[in-house]
Amino acid sequence: MRGKRTATGAALAAGALAVTGLAFAPTAAAVTPQTATINASCGFFGGGAATLTATQSGNAATITLTSSAIKAPVAVAQDSITSTLTLVKASGGTTVFSGTKNPAMPSGSAVSVGPLPGTVASGDSLEAYGGSLKMVIFGVTVTCKATAKQSPGPFVFD
Repeated sequence: MRGKRTATGAALAAGALAVTGLAFAPTAAAVTPQTATINASCGFFGGGAATLTATQSGNAATITLTSSAIKAPVAVAQDSITSTLTLVKASGGTTVFSGTKNPAMPSGSAVSVGPLPGTVASGDSLEAYGGSLKMVIFGVTVTCKATAKQSPGPFVFD
């Protein structure tokens, strides 16, 4: 019986320590809003509504852009588009998210690039309007620019 009480006491102590550890564990960083919409113009390659989705983990952040209004000019293989997304900081300057992440897309399909990694600081407020998205597809550069501020507002990082 004594062994059973010791085991129960040890289990309760371990549970209390686990709960205490959770209470003091750092919370995951969050970006607000997580999704924003822009209207983009990509010149000859089209334009229209696009959705930006942001994530954050500490100082590391990613942005994914998807748009059924902007079409792939040619069929592209997975991870073959070099993308550079430049967002404008409310405090001045810019933040760049870049990489070669994209799904395979047949010609004429909706464009999707990302998640594109970048570095942010706590309190950064980033806006697509005034920035750009440059995509290099088979040596051809496609530049898209937001025609107005993003909605519901800029990304603010914790």
